[in-house]
Amino acid sequence: MDKYVLVVGTNCSDAAREKEFNDWYDNIHLPDVLETPGFMSAVRYENTNPAEGEAKYLAFYYIETDDINGCMKLSGENIGNKSKAGRISPLLKLISRGVYKQTSALYK
Repeated sequence: MDKYVLVVGTNCSDAAREKEFNDWYDNIHLPDVLETPGFMSAVRYENTNPAEGEAKYLAFYYIETDDINGCMKLSGENIGNKSKAGRISPLLKLISRGVYKQTSALYK
C-alpha cells in the first residue's frame, strides 16, 4: 500500500474569531475528514511568523491507499456531504492544497 500526505494550508477569515476557527478545525473538521477510507491520521501546525499571503495553519493528512485518485474522490464527496450538512465553517480560508507520495522515510 502506498503512503501519501495531503497538505492543506489555511487561514481564518476573521482574526477576532480565530479561537472558534481552531476549535471547529480540531474538533469537527479533522474527525470529519478522517472518516474517509484511507485517511489514517492528521496533524496541524501553526506558522509562528507567516508572511503576507502565506497560510498561518498547515494540516497534514496521512493517507494509505493503492488508489490515491479514488481516495481523493471519496474525500471530496465526504467533505461535500459535510458542507451540505452545515459542518464547514465560514471562517475557513483555503490557501493551498497538495497531495504528495512518500518516496522515503528515516526515523530516529
